[in-house]
Amino acid sequence: MVILGIETSCDETAAAILTNNQKRITILSNIVASSASLQAKYGGIIPEQAAREQIKAIIPVIEESLRQAKLSPNGLDAIAVTYGPGLIGSLLVGVETAKTLALVWNKPLIPINHLIGHFYANWIADATPKFPCIGLLVSGGHTDLVLFTDHGKYKYLGGTRDDAAGECFDKCARLLGLSYPGGPEISKLAQKGDPEAFNLPRPMIDSKDLEFSFSGLKTAVANIVHSGQVTGDSKKHLAASIETAIIDVLVDKTIRAAKIHKVKNIMIAGGVAANQKLASQFQLTINNEQLSIKLHIPPPNLCTDNAAMIAAAAFFINQPVDPLNLQADPNLTL
Repeated sequence: MVILGIETSCDETAAAILTNNQKRITILSNIVASSASLQAKYGGIIPEQAAREQIKAIIPVIEESLRQAKLSPNGLDAIAVTYGPGLIGSLLVGVETAKTLALVWNKPLIPINHLIGHFYANWIADATPKFPCIGLLVSGGHTDLVLFTDHGKYKYLGGTRDDAAGECFDKCARLLGLSYPGGPEISKLAQKGDPEAFNLPRPMIDSKDLEFSFSGLKTAVANIVHSGQVTGDSKKHLAASIETAIIDVLVDKTIRAAKIHKVKNIMIAGGVAANQKLASQFQLTINNEQLSIKLHIPPPNLCTDNAAMIAAAAFFINQPVDPLNLQADPNLTL
């Protein structure tokens, strides 16, 4: 089976073609057009500008994905598209394009929840997760824990009550005068810093539930910056302290969820999953506590928004719909 995936939930315009020959998912092409220069200029995403750039990019991106895969539309078995959640203007670009192509090319159309799609980046690998497993989605807009018992069968365990972890990274980076997106910039700076230099809070780390909160950490950082404590080398120390505080909470809550539900597999997904310290701290905790848990994290290029994860999800959540009835849903949840 060969599937074309389309992803336009935020500011990326992405198309990918995947096949599952011999029960292994293989990427034939994976194209992402980014408006990173606009993000850097304005310090974030302006929804209307993102959608305008996507309108210009969507057809060339799909054409390039077909060219790299050495396929014509006749070689496709289905089209998968993100239909939510996300920015409504951006979602409409992808959904309406996918609906049109499905009708013109006479292909089944498979709608995919963007949040679930992120987890399926873990199935584009040699060692794939085994059910039941705990999934941590950690990105600029989401921090969620999910228990998966099978493909398409999952239970929401908890999430952030305010800022997402990636959002906290970005807002703290802005306070430090770093460029957007802030997560990678903080991580880069943190490599040279002392993570114990600032005593930052770990919000809700001791709560008995599996909820998160990062607004208090952001406020603590703002107070430090505004008090004038950040001078010279102290910026790198504060960056290291921020990164460590966020990671401590993510690791603690996720490991706790795995113990509660007695699972042997944990999969991480979303843009923050590309953070190398997050991966190393997870593995260190698993080793130190001598836990029989297998950790699954996609390669960095599959952690951020991409269409390969959307096509991968469609192999397992193969539920085509009438293209004329599909509507974008910016408020879709897990």
